[in-house]
Amino acid sequence: MSRLQRIRAVATSPKQLAVLFLGFSSGLPLLLTSGTLQAWLTMEDINLKTIGLFALVGLPYTLKFLWAPILDRFTIGHFARRRGWMLLTQLLIAAGLLGLAASEPQTQIWQIAIFALLVAFFSATQDIAIDAWRTDTLDAPERGLGAAVFVMSYRIGMLVAGSVALILGDHVGWPLTYSLMALLMGVGFITAWFAPERDTRELAPKTLGAAIIGPMQAFFSRPEAWMLIALVILYKFGDAFAGTLTTAFLIRGAGFTATDVGLINNGAGLLATIIGGLFGGLWMVRLGLYRALMLFGVLQAITNLGYALLYEWNTYGLMVTVVSLEHFAGGLGTAAFVALLMSLCDRKYSATQYALLSAIASLGRIYLGPTAGFIVEAVDWTIFFILTFLAALPGLWLLWRARHTIQRLDH
Repeated sequence: MSRLQRIRAVATSPKQLAVLFLGFSSGLPLLLTSGTLQAWLTMEDINLKTIGLFALVGLPYTLKFLWAPILDRFTIGHFARRRGWMLLTQLLIAAGLLGLAASEPQTQIWQIAIFALLVAFFSATQDIAIDAWRTDTLDAPERGLGAAVFVMSYRIGMLVAGSVALILGDHVGWPLTYSLMALLMGVGFITAWFAPERDTRELAPKTLGAAIIGPMQAFFSRPEAWMLIALVILYKFGDAFAGTLTTAFLIRGAGFTATDVGLINNGAGLLATIIGGLFGGLWMVRLGLYRALMLFGVLQAITNLGYALLYEWNTYGLMVTVVSLEHFAGGLGTAAFVALLMSLCDRKYSATQYALLSAIASLGRIYLGPTAGFIVEAVDWTIFFILTFLAALPGLWLLWRARHTIQRLDH
């Protein structure tokens, strides 16, 4: 089969269509329990202290690895191992959204809090199931494009739950808006019902204890396990470190207006990220996982230096170029990185291992990202962005060290 035929076969696979709609289903509930819900409560004149406490509703997304072993151990009814969990969680998310639609913020704030927490919990559980389905079902050549399609459709789901829901809430009211969002969960339900799935029920751990301990034992049985953990933490770190203050830099450092930033960084930048991800996913069919990770990682690092250049020559044309290239490279890197996470998972424990690896991947951003502001105050913007370039180099060095392992995983 020629390269063009391989790319066509990957791009037209029914699995990719399923990834598209399941990504939408995964991204839809997130803002409905955070930013969009915050807007509803604000318009209902709920006090700011109460609204602030609703941030705790997002905890299930960061703690989902704690109950991921349950999805590895148990199946739902006679369904395939991941399908049953996807269907169940999608029904429960829709029910929770209808519960929110039937609640009155002024008199039933605790009821709203409970329904919001339930939606977040079932949404995080849906993410576990969909990530495991994607990891189990996509073959090695399909992972890059599958990752890109999933990220794109996830963001479309967020866009619908954010921008579209806010507009609807303002014009037709919040109860009807949340009811419509519940109806949209049917997209994921129908997809999950018909999606192709590699049935891995025979691989399920025999006990819950084995589902909890087994993923760690299986991963750390590899001699290079700690190096792979470090790679997962550091590969996207330089890119994420720069992104911590990109908006602040464009406004305060480079002197652009909020409108400029909204149109280019948040608008055109998002489009460039999506295009980069899709292009990277297709390119990975030809490059393979290791070469894609290396090439895309180098591009991620180099494009950070564009912001240092922009600080010295802050023209509008240069800003459009720098932001577009940086987001495009970020999309390339994300497609390859998600494919890496999938390749590191054992199908026996893919729900737990993927949840753990994705949580580990955020450690650098969460714990070192907040230092960005202090660094800028201590030096200047040019030096800061040079440091973000340097921060990407350890991840690339680890990638080179792990090249033989990654090449084995790609087959």
